[in-house]
Amino acid sequence: MDTPERDPHADPRVELTPAAEDLLRKLHDMHGPLMFHQSGGCCDGSAPMCYPEGEFRTGGSDILLAELTVEGVTRPVTFWMSRSQHEVWSHTRLIVDVVPGRGSGFSLEAPEGVRFLIRSRVVDG
Repeated sequence: MDTPERDPHADPRVELTPAAEDLLRKLHDMHGPLMFHQSGGCCDGSAPMCYPEGEFRTGGSDILLAELTVEGVTRPVTFWMSRSQHEVWSHTRLIVDVVPGRGSGFSLEAPEGVRFLIRSRVVDG
């Protein structure tokens, strides 16, 4: 099995708000290990999607940006992004947050009446 390509600036490029950490703890208790995938699509496709770890199949068109540590969650939550989206957002710090509202039916938080979203901040090189 090939080792996934990692962004050289992985850890500082993605962070979680306290609300996102709280929701990830809840989702982990319900579903076990988790992962995010950020695609470049429109509508919900541009929101970070949360899945049980391994349920979304990643491949050569994806980059592992971060392994996010959440207190109370036994394994890091991986954060993947499509390679094409990464090219556009490579100078951006991604901040995973939670807001009220219904996102995609495929993302684990949908039944909770909230959705994950990305806030961003431009960073140097």
